[in-house]
Amino acid sequence: MSEWLYILGIVFVVYVIVSIILYYLQDYMLFKPEKLDKDFQYFYENQEVEEYNIPTRDGAIINGLHFKVEKPKGVVLYLKGNSKSMKGWGKFAVDFTRHRHDVIMIDYRGFGKSTGRRTQKAIKNDLQLIYNKIRERVEEKYIILYGRSLGSGFATKLASTNQPKMLILDAPYYSLSKVTARYAPFMPMSIILKYPIPTYKWLKYVECPIHIIHGTNDKLIPFKTSVKLSKIKPEQTRLWPVIGGGHKNLNTFESYHEMLSEIINNKKVEIDLATTSHKVKHNSKNDKNN
Repeated sequence: MSEWLYILGIVFVVYVIVSIILYYLQDYMLFKPEKLDKDFQYFYENQEVEEYNIPTRDGAIINGLHFKVEKPKGVVLYLKGNSKSMKGWGKFAVDFTRHRHDVIMIDYRGFGKSTGRRTQKAIKNDLQLIYNKIRERVEEKYIILYGRSLGSGFATKLASTNQPKMLILDAPYYSLSKVTARYAPFMPMSIILKYPIPTYKWLKYVECPIHIIHGTNDKLIPFKTSVKLSKIKPEQTRLWPVIGGGHKNLNTFESYHEMLSEIINNKKVEIDLATTSHKVKHNSKNDKNN
């Protein structure tokens, strides 16, 4: 018996040590930032871009880009994924400027030229600060929140505490703790994770229209995740599957751009349900005429 207790004790100690290591190394595993020199010059062909730096209350600097169009119909606050910097992500702004929408992008703390200690609370505060800056110049009914992968959770949080025109989630996760648990199923990720980002909880408080775009062949965040999210507020949510799409290649599918065009331009077809089979019921097995 004492030998088994000794073995269990060793296993427990190893388990605790691994948990501590995961706690302190998770920033390096979750975030893959590309840092840019403060003198780096952004350039995007055929795009009018203005760079800005926003100081935060705790002394950090959030670096962002404003992609401009003439007589914009609205503005898209684009929250990117967990890798690289705006240097590469900026090329996706064209998917919105082509629809005459300005685009605001920012680099999270530690990404690109942005500075400051990164925490979930700090990122949420930074994004609310940016949202407030936009709201000073643009009415909320013209603000679209677009969250891609990691950014989908933060976009949902912003939408839950504000009143934007709509929320668009691109390859969202149910919660980051659920994603990480897939890769470390025996570790207490729900306890040690510093960035749980519970998208599903925040989604319950979103009042604007919700659009979820997801590739059916996404290996990192399975499509079924978006199906589950779409059931939280089904009356105001629409799920847009990109057949065959993966996690990083939705922009290479024509169907993705068709979906985005319909969403942004709000080309919803009005249907008179009175002229459809909407209220027609199938006979049950017990009906005599069945």
